[in-house]
Amino acid sequence: MSDTQIPQANADTERSERELRSRRELMGHLALMGAAALAGLGGSGCQSRPKEENVPMKELEQVDAATPGLYASAPQRLPYDSSLEIRAFLLQRNRGNLLIYSAETLASDAPGRAGVGIRDLGGIARWYLNHWHEASVIADGITAPLYCHERDRKSVAKNVRVHEAFVSRHVLDDDFEVIPTPGHTSGATAFSWSNGGRRFLFTSDTIYLREGEWVATVLGESDRPSYIASLELIRDLDFDVLVPWATSRGRPCYAATDKTDARRRIGAILDRVRRGENH
Repeated sequence: MSDTQIPQANADTERSERELRSRRELMGHLALMGAAALAGLGGSGCQSRPKEENVPMKELEQVDAATPGLYASAPQRLPYDSSLEIRAFLLQRNRGNLLIYSAETLASDAPGRAGVGIRDLGGIARWYLNHWHEASVIADGITAPLYCHERDRKSVAKNVRVHEAFVSRHVLDDDFEVIPTPGHTSGATAFSWSNGGRRFLFTSDTIYLREGEWVATVLGESDRPSYIASLELIRDLDFDVLVPWATSRGRPCYAATDKTDARRRIGAILDRVRRGENH
């Protein structure tokens, strides 16, 4: 090995070690996220159904009457924290539906009962993951082409085929934007979608909700300076609905906000992360 190859080899070794530590941490991370509680939301959008909690639900439900085109999968409990549940979201669009995140409660060919099936809504043109942790809960029967950041491609590909990886911020059509937000993982990416006069921001675990507050998830694999820079970027985005991956069991699956509220909440996260805290 030449002298010029040694730095690259060391970098690859360090990256592999960080990924291994991250995988060991992931289950603990799911438990430490705590009970998420979404504040300031009424109505019944995305409520879980306790009477059917042990039945695998495969249909989709519209998130809220005020958010046409946004559908959520049935909630899936996190295996190591029964107070939290995750969902995948389908964005119904004229130019092709998009699937965001992943959950095992999703199936492409299941008939709807209380909701509708993916086929009823026109199928899935593209599937986007925010980061590689989501690839640990892949649903059966979803064959749509999957997109993720290049930095998370290797980890995602261990569980599901990656159709294409991206590296930079870009816009799909005129309503959907892919915004890399490294920090939580090196390939973490937010997605912004404009529809029906509202602007939805999908942040997965980069910003999630716990007891009514917006919080971060800084792990061993996370890069704190990058996380801070990404939070600063997100703080300046224009959105009025935050849609994380996980929420408290039985709570709505999104949080309504406005520019002033979002900046205040993200500012509080920045203060904590800059102090060395992990949430």
